[in-house]
Amino acid sequence: MKFQFLLSALFSQIKGRHWWIGILFWMALIAPSQASVILRVAIERGVNQVKIGASTTAMVKDSAGRTLGQLPAMSAFSAQAVPGGVALDRWQSGLFWIEPTGKGFVYIGDRWYRGRTLVVPTEKGLTAVNWVDLEEYLYSVIGGEMNTSWPQEALKAQAIAARTYALYERERQRNNPVYDLGDSPDRWQIYKGVISESRNTYDPVDATAGKILTYNNKIILSVFHACSGGHTENVEDVWTSKEPYLRAVEDYDQNISACNWVKTFTPGEISARISGVGNVKSMIPESLSPFRSVKVLKIIGDRGTKVLRGEEVRTALRLKSTRFSVSKGTNGSFVLQGLGYGHAVGMSQWGAYSLAKRGASYLQILGHYYQGVALTPIQAK
Repeated sequence: MKFQFLLSALFSQIKGRHWWIGILFWMALIAPSQASVILRVAIERGVNQVKIGASTTAMVKDSAGRTLGQLPAMSAFSAQAVPGGVALDRWQSGLFWIEPTGKGFVYIGDRWYRGRTLVVPTEKGLTAVNWVDLEEYLYSVIGGEMNTSWPQEALKAQAIAARTYALYERERQRNNPVYDLGDSPDRWQIYKGVISESRNTYDPVDATAGKILTYNNKIILSVFHACSGGHTENVEDVWTSKEPYLRAVEDYDQNISACNWVKTFTPGEISARISGVGNVKSMIPESLSPFRSVKVLKIIGDRGTKVLRGEEVRTALRLKSTRFSVSKGTNGSFVLQGLGYGHAVGMSQWGAYSLAKRGASYLQILGHYYQGVALTPIQAK
């Protein structure tokens, strides 16, 4: 199934409210590129069909690398799962590669990306994977993860943390035949393709190209979060692991408005999110970290009791953080007043911003949040 991308429509959008698309396309074409490692980023996973295309004429290849034909530029085609493989336009194969000519971009779902596309059948349908150079991947991630108007030293720190995290996941997924990581922020990093690139994302990536963080010559788990609310946490108080470089440190983000929050729940709202407890009577923080984050939360209802531990406290109730106090409100409601946004392990992005504003370099920022690590050149495998 083919969907034509009309050039006239594209340019009319550029002239109107989507004028920035043209700017991004131009910047992406002139942006410096440094070959390093290829990442496999799953953009669509387990879907019945996915729209794909390219900004230039694209070669269509099968699993053996044979060229089957071409896709015209600025057209979208629907790849569909069929018995034994994938159907794309007039072709059917076990999988398809979409490789744009020149410096073209690929189109997956509803966004433009650098690199090429692999469409492969998986257990639950189709998975569309963007094969992209690591440094070019970071051009997008930096724009998704941080405000690009922030100080360059904070953006450089983010670039190294994001590069390190991507390679950590790549190593962890080395036996995954399809992808290294995905694009959703709940499990990975924010990756929106070229739409989140800008000159302010190119510079910090290029300035730190090929550099990652290691501990005892091993790539670290360089997790980060929006803000901790004054103090980060030791990793074992949030998750089950105990990495020696993810130690709790003083933070500098407690005066950020986004890091201060209040959430009110009715008993029914809690019951809807926590199964098996019935009408909630009380919420008791049973165990706190040394920095006042809730490690164990007991929820007692008229039908049962549920105990939430670690990061489950935040995710089950969809809270900004686990650093909160509980009080009773009107009509039996529960009022949670909290600090922080995210899991509070590793680098605080707002903390990095504040440190950079105070004159700290990106190396000082990283050394503060990741204890005892070394800045190391990538050794590609």
